[in-house]
Amino acid sequence: MRSGSNLEKVLAAGHFAVTAELGPPAGADTEPVRLKAELLRGAVDAVNVTDNQTAVVRMSSVAVSSLLVQMGVEPVMQMVCRDRNRIAMQSDIFGASALGIRNLTCLSGDHQRFGNQTGAKKVFDIDSVQLVAMVKRLRDEKRVLDSDEEIAGSVPMFIGVAANPFAQPYEFRALRLAKKVEAGADYVQTQCVFDVPRFAEWMKAVRDLGLHTRCGILAGVTPLKSAGMARYMAESVPGISIPEQIVKRMSDAPRGKAAETGLAICREIIEELRAIEGVAGIHIMAVEWEQKVREIVAGAGLLPRPRL
Repeated sequence: MRSGSNLEKVLAAGHFAVTAELGPPAGADTEPVRLKAELLRGAVDAVNVTDNQTAVVRMSSVAVSSLLVQMGVEPVMQMVCRDRNRIAMQSDIFGASALGIRNLTCLSGDHQRFGNQTGAKKVFDIDSVQLVAMVKRLRDEKRVLDSDEEIAGSVPMFIGVAANPFAQPYEFRALRLAKKVEAGADYVQTQCVFDVPRFAEWMKAVRDLGLHTRCGILAGVTPLKSAGMARYMAESVPGISIPEQIVKRMSDAPRGKAAETGLAICREIIEELRAIEGVAGIHIMAVEWEQKVREIVAGAGLLPRPRL
């Protein structure tokens, strides 16, 4: 065990892992965190806490992850390279470890032009691959970056990354993941999957590199709420591939049944993903729709979650 986290134990035991996303509030009110956490409690193995996603100012991922620890819900703290230099990153990682946070997903971060702070200066002192290597050094060597001085205490982190099988150029996507695994990634959570055949091609490339034996691969899934959401994601969100038949199926759904159709599609995709060799779990990104996560997990036959 590298961290002793529940997510690590579930993957190590060979169970099909389930994680979900929790977006912190845009303010200091903790009640939305508590409400979302209760919706996800027991339905998933761990809960991802996003780090100022889409470059919108929100409650810090360290603080929200700490609140989840206090509630007995395991967090996966996200950290982006956009907002901190290596000093601040390592300081926050020390703090997170001291607060009992045991999972960390390392990300680049959305460009600030997409958020509500367009005049902010981006940092990107290190990239996501370097961040992974830095956390691994803290954990395994007890050394900060660029120093041979030993740190006080331990940093037992289960290190995660993101991967997008649908971004161009496609042929380099598996190689990009290989760099992250070589740097020290223990698990990967992918961009949401709608185009299962293309994802299966990426997984074949991943298996050819042997990466599925070195890290837990969690395929991302997102339930569609409406035909408009499906069309917008298909046409306007970079790095997402939604087949036309899915957009048409959402458009053809009877009045008032679009959300139900989207949930059915999500369950079907999960079933297809479970049949792909090397897929070790799913990561559910139900944006502000956390109340449907338990229904999705139950419908996929993935309840109850293992207790380890």
